Amino acid sequence: MQHFPRRQFLGAGAGAAALAAVPGAVRAAMGPNDKFDLLVRNCKVLDPSQGLSGMRDIGIRYGLIESVAERIAPERAQRVMDAGGKLVTPGLIDLHCHSYPYGSAIGIPADELVAQQGTTTVVSAGDAGGNNMAAFRRFIVPGSRARQFAFVHIAVAGLAGFPVPELFNVDYAQPEVAARTLAENSDLVLGVKIRMSENVIARHGMEPLRRALRACEMSGVPARLMVHIGGVSERALMSQILDLLRPGDILTHCYSGAPNNAGDGTNIVQDGKLLPAALAAKKRGVIFDIGHGGGSFDYTIAEAAIAQGCPPDTISSDVHVFSGNTPGMPYLPWVMSKMIGMGFPLADVVSMATSVPARIINRIPRHGTLQIGAPADMTLLDVVEGPVSFVDTRNNKREGKMYLKAQGAVIAGVAFGRPYQSPFSVR
Repeated sequence: MQHFPRRQFLGAGAGAAALAAVPGAVRAAMGPNDKFDLLVRNCKVLDPSQGLSGMRDIGIRYGLIESVAERIAPERAQRVMDAGGKLVTPGLIDLHCHSYPYGSAIGIPADELVAQQGTTTVVSAGDAGGNNMAAFRRFIVPGSRARQFAFVHIAVAGLAGFPVPELFNVDYAQPEVAARTLAENSDLVLGVKIRMSENVIARHGMEPLRRALRACEMSGVPARLMVHIGGVSERALMSQILDLLRPGDILTHCYSGAPNNAGDGTNIVQDGKLLPAALAAKKRGVIFDIGHGGGSFDYTIAEAAIAQGCPPDTISSDVHVFSGNTPGMPYLPWVMSKMIGMGFPLADVVSMATSVPARIINRIPRHGTLQIGAPADMTLLDVVEGPVSFVDTRNNKREGKMYLKAQGAVIAGVAFGRPYQSPFSVR
């Protein structure tokens, strides 16, 4: 087993730490004649991270939140944006997205998702493996206004070969390659992605997951597993997967009802009963992530799991070029709306798509909040009241009383759309 020297990680991390420190260093007190770069007025602010709810104006300077007040005079700003009483939250964070166009077979440009999702940060969930992560870093991330992070796929080419399963040949799972990618890109890459469905790994059992875990351990850097489930090959395998997960690892598609190749239900709820291993995983700190997608959210599984002790920790879309066209419409605000329809308070739902995934990413100071000095990332949402019908990925329908609709976003203090800024970006 190859080990990477700790100093290699520390050297790479030092650059990231220095960059993270810059915003705080340039944030100086405003003088009487200084102006905000952007003032967002008439915001119905909801920031669960600091228990803030109510009408506020938000002043932005140097890409950071400079002031949150009941009223800020328009003449104090170079540009003014009127939120018109819309719900304004910290920028939405999609922990499971597919944002590697041109390199993955299913990726969508992150900025193209802003109109649909209002997302200011997305995490590419295994689009790239060790062989093509460098292209994602060099050619995709720098051209995106939305902030991007990633999980490296244990399969060396990631999802470039989709729809051909990437791990029917388990030799594509190369721990050494994934570990090196983690060590060399620790500012961007959060951990290792592995898809454990039978239609991806055939009958290889626990071996692909063991290799993914080995890559995390070999890297010498803090690294999480993101484990995709949905139709694992046999019932017992699901408990084995859960037992291997560590605190902080992520179980995505946690409420999948997709069957295995034999048509059997092999996920965390079997015959209506939550697996004891799922409850144990939840209690020791495994993160349960929605990852709705085009085939991975089943109301009947979610309702049983939640009632028996496994509510979600994070809400994510798993949106990509195929899932985005499905009836379940897995855009992040719509998935959040489904959780509200299931009885979760609006503040909890916003937290599961802002401050909680920000803590998981843990790369940007004050990410996922509207605190003074935080990155000026915010999402504008319409709260549409009235009867609404939702459908999951198994054609189960539920009725709701409201839904959220993305209406705009500000990233690093620059609005998507008007008012335009000159120079256009402060980054």
